[in-house]
Amino acid sequence: MKYAKQKSTLRLIINSFLGISFALCLLACQGDEFKLKKALNSFDKGEYELVIQQLKPLAEKGYQLDQTSYFIAESYRLSNRISSALPYYQTALSKGNTDNTIRFNMAFAAKATGNYTLAQSALKDFLQNKPSKSLKLKAEIELENLPQVSELQKKTSPVGVQSIQGNTPMAEFSARKLGDELIITSSRKQSIYKNNGLPYLGLYKSSLKSPVELGTLNLFSPMIDKENANEGTPAFSKDGNTVVFARGNTGKNKDLSPDVDLYISRRNGNDWSVPERLAISDSIAWDGSPAFSSDGKTLYFSSNRRGGKGGLDIYRSPMDNSGRFGRPINLGSAINTPGDEIFPFVSEDGKLYFSSDGHPSLGGLDLFVASRNENEIIIEHLGVPMNSISDDFGISLVDSLSGYFSSNRAGGKGDDDIYYFKSPASNPERWWTNEAPPVVAATENKIVQYFLQTEIIDPSGKPIDSVKVSIRRNGQSIDPGYSNKKGRLEIMDLGENDQIDFVCEKEDYLIKRSTFSMEGREIPARLLKKEITDTTFVWQIVMDKAEVGKEITQLYQINPIYYNLDRAEIRNDASEELEKIVQFLRDNTNVSIELGSHTDSRGSVPYNQKLSQRRAESAVRYIVLRGIDQKRIKAKGYGESQLVNECADGVECSEEMHQQNRRTEFKITEIKAE
Repeated sequence: MKYAKQKSTLRLIINSFLGISFALCLLACQGDEFKLKKALNSFDKGEYELVIQQLKPLAEKGYQLDQTSYFIAESYRLSNRISSALPYYQTALSKGNTDNTIRFNMAFAAKATGNYTLAQSALKDFLQNKPSKSLKLKAEIELENLPQVSELQKKTSPVGVQSIQGNTPMAEFSARKLGDELIITSSRKQSIYKNNGLPYLGLYKSSLKSPVELGTLNLFSPMIDKENANEGTPAFSKDGNTVVFARGNTGKNKDLSPDVDLYISRRNGNDWSVPERLAISDSIAWDGSPAFSSDGKTLYFSSNRRGGKGGLDIYRSPMDNSGRFGRPINLGSAINTPGDEIFPFVSEDGKLYFSSDGHPSLGGLDLFVASRNENEIIIEHLGVPMNSISDDFGISLVDSLSGYFSSNRAGGKGDDDIYYFKSPASNPERWWTNEAPPVVAATENKIVQYFLQTEIIDPSGKPIDSVKVSIRRNGQSIDPGYSNKKGRLEIMDLGENDQIDFVCEKEDYLIKRSTFSMEGREIPARLLKKEITDTTFVWQIVMDKAEVGKEITQLYQINPIYYNLDRAEIRNDASEELEKIVQFLRDNTNVSIELGSHTDSRGSVPYNQKLSQRRAESAVRYIVLRGIDQKRIKAKGYGESQLVNECADGVECSEEMHQQNRRTEFKITEIKAE
């Protein structure tokens, strides 16, 4: 009996212990799940260094490796540390993650470590799984590039390369010599940029004790020093009195532009003027790494704006005598690829130096030079030791024999470092050899003929005949046309840089403008297989009849305009959309519209009603100032009554979801007989 009681007591203790262990295990699992959710929230905010710190302990204990490893890898990639991402991509795949882009990104991570065989096999696997069109093109080009690596490794530059004294474990890059000083971009601000865990970037200057030794590093200018913002990559005019630089990535919700823009400042006595954002910047794109031409009349920069070749492209913008910059022009498919082309620099003899991971390269970004031979643009790889399997970029020449570039190659101080290079005086004209054949961005005896078939249809896809179409090619008017019974115009032949502007008119229909551009549409030369390739683009223009109550946003490719939290001012990105409304009202003079503005759910209902009305009136004022009769525009505030998502009071939502509700939309309210 005593034994039975003891046995019963023992069973009770064991059961209690098991229960406690299960509860602790359950709490631990719930804790890990919470940590993963928290890390994914950080990932959505672009706080990649924080994601890595949050997920590495989970990955080390084997928790959901298909997810934790994947997001660690993506965080390394998105914070420009792709070589560190490779083992995590491999783990994510081995643990069952089915995202096909892993193979694509893993290929470039493998290339950044010098594992070209793995890069090649990963790209082949990626292409077998129905990838998107843009990634498919980039993967195909990279497969074409990889066999050239062995030749590039043999290509040498007769230069001496030396790390400068002044590099630190932080980031230093994009050195520019100005007088007796070296101006650099460096991560030295007080606040930490959560994308990569380093201090925010700023502009700094130092006198040079020698070409490879910096003196004391000081802030370039208090006027060009915005707290909690990345600033860098300066370009100076020939007289040194104008600087253009990149600023952005503050992470603040009140940013007028959420990405990177170009700013200009002019010398003002012993300091510089308050920087102004350049009008050529695209507020929804990354615009950076500017450079002036040797005569100072053209600004070059990189951008991922719409209409490019893919990734970051190099653009040029001419400057007139008053200092205003003209419309940016893409340098075309000879220079730009579906990859990234960035950090341009123009030498005194007119050669364009730049970095690219789209042209055949050893690893990440490599240094190239583009020169013109009659009508042919030739791209040359600068060889070793200028290039490595790491990122090599930000070149600037001090004279014909020497200069600086940046790299995160092995053996440096930590992150990006600045290197000085110099060529022997015996070879001043060309300080790199050409042991490997140059990469020529044109094809021999291969021609592409481009054509444009224009179709005019209604929203249901039905063709519209007898539409009068006025046409301008590259700004020059050509003979107007009329659509036939199939809604088609005569087929047009196209040049590689053509832009065709259409204005379509027909009674009872809203006038419609449309633009077709060849930017980003050329077939990469290296993919041509036939002697002559004919390519016809079909360009559909949708026209609709004027009806009261109809939303015009989708028909005219007008995005709703958005506002910063608790503000009614018109943002830079909104002004572009309002200009489309101005043009619509100028074309359709018999139409009146309503500008309906909304808020998110934060704040009281009465306050949000008044805020939305102020937003609508602010947009109306913008349009009226551009010559539109105020009687044709009605401002209507709807407060928080028409949310476009589930972000009502009490619902936790991201800032991006709240942003969707802070908007103004446009609809027709009246049509007068003409």
